[in-house]
Amino acid sequence: MTGEERRREILSRLKSEQKAVPAHVFASEFHVSRQVIVQDVAMLRMGGAEILAGKYGYFIHHAEPVERVFKVIHSDEETEEELCLYVDYGGRVEDVFVYHKVYGVLRAGMNIRSRHDVHEYMKSLQGGKSSLLKNITAGYHYHTVSADSRETLDRIQKALEERGFLAPLQDYEPVNFWDRSDE
Repeated sequence: MTGEERRREILSRLKSEQKAVPAHVFASEFHVSRQVIVQDVAMLRMGGAEILAGKYGYFIHHAEPVERVFKVIHSDEETEEELCLYVDYGGRVEDVFVYHKVYGVLRAGMNIRSRHDVHEYMKSLQGGKSSLLKNITAGYHYHTVSADSRETLDRIQKALEERGFLAPLQDYEPVNFWDRSDE
């Protein structure tokens, strides 16, 4: 198989998959190194393919998602419940961030799309010395959540409200967290 044929096969597979495919899976299937797959994906991206990389591998978004930022608060013990709420209602947790009065926005990508992803995330926190990002702002934090429709985001928002996780914005918090032009 030539490199071009392998790249066509990788792209075809990513288009048909609903979940991320790790580079080592492709490497095993095509009998090449993981680094060769990483280079193939880079070449596909240079050619215009919108391949994204997440914690669990490469993937392609199949629909134009809509996004909403939710400000939430909960205990450490409720983290798994909160994340499962998003995915159970059809959302994808893209990131977590806090708005700190001194440090500004501190953000980390998450790419959580299923209960399996939630469980893997929770496992990664166990036994470590790291704590949740929310703990530097007294539990308040934000998630950018994407979904296939506004209705899905509305259902998520309603569920967050009902569960008591949704938190109001404060005066010092900007409405658009990504617009830094006013500073």
